Amino acid sequence: MSAALHLAKPADLDRLTALVAAFHQEAGIELTDEARRAGLAPLLEGIPHGAAYLLGPARAPMGYIIVTFGWSVEFGGMDGFIDEIYLRRAVRKRGIATEALIALPKALAQAGLKALHLEVDRENETARRLYGRAGFKARDSHMLMSRRL
Repeated sequence: MSAALHLAKPADLDRLTALVAAFHQEAGIELTDEARRAGLAPLLEGIPHGAAYLLGPARAPMGYIIVTFGWSVEFGGMDGFIDEIYLRRAVRKRGIATEALIALPKALAQAGLKALHLEVDRENETARRLYGRAGFKARDSHMLMSRRL
């Protein structure tokens, strides 16, 4: 199986919404399909604040990655944050996520991105190993903090 990345377009909204709903169910994220679609549609229509990528065959994707964009003085320009990554259970543990997480930064660097970040539960050893294989490193002196508005 291939972790080919396809930039999602408006025609992919139904496929992507179904994948996001599956991830949200696994992660215990409560959100209506209407709210999901409202959050996804602008990404597929070209909003400059982020992008959604389908993993695998475009017509029958195995998963997705959503990246949001920002700006960092520390990193010297535009940076990105992996907001969500998901693979269907049936295709996990085949190296697909690792392959995608290695390919995505290369593609984004060619577009001018200077750094790519992600958040991981400190107790999730499986995810931490996956992200480590793809070159992500913990910043021991830094901790992500959030404030819901």
